[in-house]
Amino acid sequence: MPEGLTTTALREGMMRIAAKIEASSDELNRLDGLLGDGDLGVTMVRGVRGLVEELPNLPDDVGMALLKCAQVFTRVSGSTYGTLLATGLMSAAKKTKGRTLVPWQEISPLLSEAVAAMSRRARSELGDKTVLDAIEAARVATDGLDDPVEMARAADDAVADALERFRNQLSRQGRARIFGDKSIGLDDPGMVAFKRMVESLR
Repeated sequence: MPEGLTTTALREGMMRIAAKIEASSDELNRLDGLLGDGDLGVTMVRGVRGLVEELPNLPDDVGMALLKCAQVFTRVSGSTYGTLLATGLMSAAKKTKGRTLVPWQEISPLLSEAVAAMSRRARSELGDKTVLDAIEAARVATDGLDDPVEMARAADDAVADALERFRNQLSRQGRARIFGDKSIGLDDPGMVAFKRMVESLR
């Protein structure tokens, strides 16, 4: 097992994520239909299929590989969620450009940078019941860890806890906020999508 994130590891992870998103498409559409347009699964599948096509072309430079992944989401997804994911990937790309191996301990700080960049882009804050809260939970859970197996398990458990914690809170961002009190008791679709991505790595 490599001592950190490489492009090879990134390819393997993206393949697992893509397969999980394909399998979860109907679930994500259904959840998004309760609080949004009902097309999150469709747009995510479009995004991960574009990623899979791009994987053979990723360079050994991890930062540039992450940038190419971000560009795919920007080009083919066309959704707010896809744009946010691209923003987070671009943030990580800037911090890892020029390196062929990124130590696992740096993943948590990279997630912190991604949350900050995505928050600025979405004009959202932690606690608004969005994917940012799920990513922040993963960041906290992986802080200080250097074993990818342990990190995936800790992140998955933490995101599950975050979903449980936010379920009975009001949605305060995006289309979901329009539903007001009806959002209480419902999972945020973006948080669930991130949960599926993380659990594919477990």
